[in-house]
Amino acid sequence: MTPSEASESHAHPRFAEALHELGLSDLNARMRRFPDATRTAAEAAAAIGCELSEICKSLIFAADGVPVLVLMDGASRVDLELVRKELGAEKVTRAKADVVRETTGYAIGGVPPFGHRTKTRVLADRSLLGHDVVWAAAGNPHVVFPMAPLDLAAHAGATLVDVREQTS
Repeated sequence: MTPSEASESHAHPRFAEALHELGLSDLNARMRRFPDATRTAAEAAAAIGCELSEICKSLIFAADGVPVLVLMDGASRVDLELVRKELGAEKVTRAKADVVRETTGYAIGGVPPFGHRTKTRVLADRSLLGHDVVWAAAGNPHVVFPMAPLDLAAHAGATLVDVREQTS
């Protein structure tokens, strides 16, 4: 990627490089940058003008101490017990901020679904498939990009699972 290509992208440089490597540089033109941070799914949905469930959250958990990425729709919560069962782990907890940054190379609120510093296991909840397009962070809390959920899961190397917390 040339310096001019990197400067044209609003994405975090590591994520822009990942897009380039995946042949997805055309996504740069469809990214949306917001003056105010969109660290939460609700903030992102309000800024984009979409449904909360059209936001793809990229969440890092620790399964027996090993980081795992879970992609979840913005309107739902991850059921840690379902993740534990899916992974065959003894214990699953939410990763601390330093672990998120160390594992992904990004801060909480801007973690994209792929293009991370280290390779991790990725689970994508099937709830994302209820939309033609979902919006995900592009490496910082000010920038999001649109992508078809199946494509997003494929680029993330995700396994499709059902790990959404069921509401009664």
